[in-house]
This record gives sequence, structure tokens and C-alpha cells, in this order.
Amino acid sequence: MRTTTKFRQLLNEPGIIQAPGAYDCLTAKLIQQAGFPAVYMTGAGTSVAQLGYPDLALASMTEMVQNAATITEILDVPLIADADTGYGGVLNVRRTVRQYERAGVAAIHIEDQESPKRCGHLDDKKVISTEDMVQKIRAAVDARTDDDFTIIVRTDSIAVTGWDDAMHRCDEYVKAGADVLFVEALRTPEEVERAAKNLDIPLLFNFVESGKSPLLPAAELERLGFKIVIYPASALLSVTHVVSQVMAQLKETGTTAHLMDNMVSLEDCFETMGLSSMLAEDAQFAQPSVGA
Repeated sequence: MRTTTKFRQLLNEPGIIQAPGAYDCLTAKLIQQAGFPAVYMTGAGTSVAQLGYPDLALASMTEMVQNAATITEILDVPLIADADTGYGGVLNVRRTVRQYERAGVAAIHIEDQESPKRCGHLDDKKVISTEDMVQKIRAAVDARTDDDFTIIVRTDSIAVTGWDDAMHRCDEYVKAGADVLFVEALRTPEEVERAAKNLDIPLLFNFVESGKSPLLPAAELERLGFKIVIYPASALLSVTHVVSQVMAQLKETGTTAHLMDNMVSLEDCFETMGLSSMLAEDAQFAQPSVGA
């Protein structure tokens, strides 16, 4: 079954879809092995970990798609991917959809920020007009060749033009063909609940540690009416903290021997990425063919 169809089934089944954020194959594999039904490819994580930039729209569409394609190759569960603003105008959005489809992605989200955009939990964002975003959504919906490919539409307008405009935009984005709505940077539990009551379409919640939104548990988000929750920064922020501590200890003591209880073995690390199955496959093809 195509991962696009798997994701559509998840949308139609009861229960909230939890999708932690991955920025490379290792983090994606660990998320899948933990039992999550989907993985989210974080644009911020891709920019930081793959390119060495903060989340300020410095990652190109080609770089993002390339990372997504690498990740989908090792996953069995659907991948939701950040597609930023669609990387330009209507024609760029159409190309973006087709490239992510070909990369094996099950769903993308595009947003209504001006380009260059910035992380949704930073200040001083700007948004394009509702009319311009509606055109982008229509172009995205028309460009997909797989009807199960999910178009998630994000609005960053609450922090820019206010609540009423954000809700108006959501209504227009649904009319334009959005499959899922992503209202970015909801600021209070009351706003979270209010958004869920106002919008009759699958909703995505962005759970960002140290961001602007309240860190509500998945069960509470499901009770309020959200269908998807992504955790884009959980792995990224944890790895940054842990590796910084390990490097500080190594610099101070000249050894990591005292830290090994907090590490996996080299073989276990390789096993995460399929060591045994690959060696078995290699041995299978190394056997002489019958009758040789």
C-alpha cells in the first residue's frame, strides 16, 4: 500500500496521529521503531542539522526534497514534510508538490508567510494576502497526481493580522481545497480549544518545546478535536543538549569512558539501521546458485 493511502487511512481512523520530527535517517528510524504511526520531516531541523543554518528560509526546495527522499527510503510509515511557502509563486508550488510526491512523501504543509519566511515561533513574521494564498492552495491541489497525497495548509496570521483574520483565512483555505488546517502558534489553551471548535476539518497542532504554544498532551489535544500533532524540535533540541554535554565532558576529562552507560553500543547503533537484515541479505546472494 502506498504511504499516501496509509496516511489517508490514519486520517479517517479514530485517534490522534502523533508524528515526532526527524531531520535525518537515524532520527526517522528511531521514531518509527518507537511505534509512532507517522514521521514529520522538520524544516527547522533540516536547516540546522543538514545545512548549518537557523530556520530563516535558507533551505531550498531541492535540498528539502532531497532530505525527504533519503528519509522515505528507510521508512515503512508515512512521512509528513515541511514545504515552507511552496518556494515561490503558483508555478513553484506546483513543482514543489510534484517533487515531494516523487520523493515518496505522504503529506506536505505549505504556509501563508511572505518569502523569506521564518520559524513560526519567532516574532516579526509577515503574511501574504488571503487571495494569493488561495491561489497557491488551488495550484497545489491541482498539481498532485495522487489523490491521496495530503495537502496541509498552515496559517501564521494570528500573530500578524489577528484572530478574526486567521479564522477567515482558514475558511477560505478549506474552500480552496486544503485537506488539513495547521493554525500556527496558538498562544493559550483557550485559543487551542477555540480553534478546534471553530474549524470543522482535520486540524494539526504544532508542539514546540520553548515555543509560543502551550504544551498540551496528545490525549488532551485529541479530546479538543485535533487530528495530528507534530513534535518538530523534540529530537533536535535533545540532541543539541546531550551532544553539548558529552563534548564538554570529553574536553574536560579527555575520555568518555564514564559516559558509556548513556550510550548504545556501536553494534546496536548499526542494528538500528538494519545491520542484521543487510548481512543476511548479503549472505543469501553470496551462496552459489543451484547447479553451478
